[in-house]
Amino acid sequence: MVKVIGISGSPRKDGNTEFLVKEALDAAKQNGVETEFISLIGKRIDPCDACNSCRKTKRCHIDDDFEPIYMKMEEAEGIIIGSPVYFGSATPQVKALIDRAGYIQGRRGDKFKGKVGGPIVVARRAGQNFTFAQLLFFFFITEMIIPGASYWNIAFGREKGEARQDEEGIETVRDFGMKVASLTKKLLS
Repeated sequence: MVKVIGISGSPRKDGNTEFLVKEALDAAKQNGVETEFISLIGKRIDPCDACNSCRKTKRCHIDDDFEPIYMKMEEAEGIIIGSPVYFGSATPQVKALIDRAGYIQGRRGDKFKGKVGGPIVVARRAGQNFTFAQLLFFFFITEMIIPGASYWNIAFGREKGEARQDEEGIETVRDFGMKVASLTKKLLS
């Protein structure tokens, strides 16, 4: 069965990013795919240290929580990554994840090439366009296919639950989740 994973890169449990990623996954599930939610809360994902050991071993030498999450990314047909805006960009957890995942997947034979996915971003007030673009670059450079949605996959809210009031943002991420599922199924049929 086709599987879509959603990764929330927010360090806040039950926050806006977690809510939005789960909304996208629920919409994907309604479109007939298996889904899995992954939170980076409590996970240690250190940044890439540019050692280049992955060129030789096809593995990252850093001993942290990266590898099990990466394996889920490699095994899934669809990947959604959500991040709140932190000082105008993605959270450090998300940045460390995508930097290392990008290198490793390339060393292992472009494992993300042809997968379907894209970002979801939540902002209090600003920084959403840069963060959205920052995450899009990861999907583009790994040669993934990014479906459009009814608008950019962005919602607004600062305090827990505020994004639930952004009806357009919720509808957009639901539309995006449905399209990730639909496109993934079409590509695999």
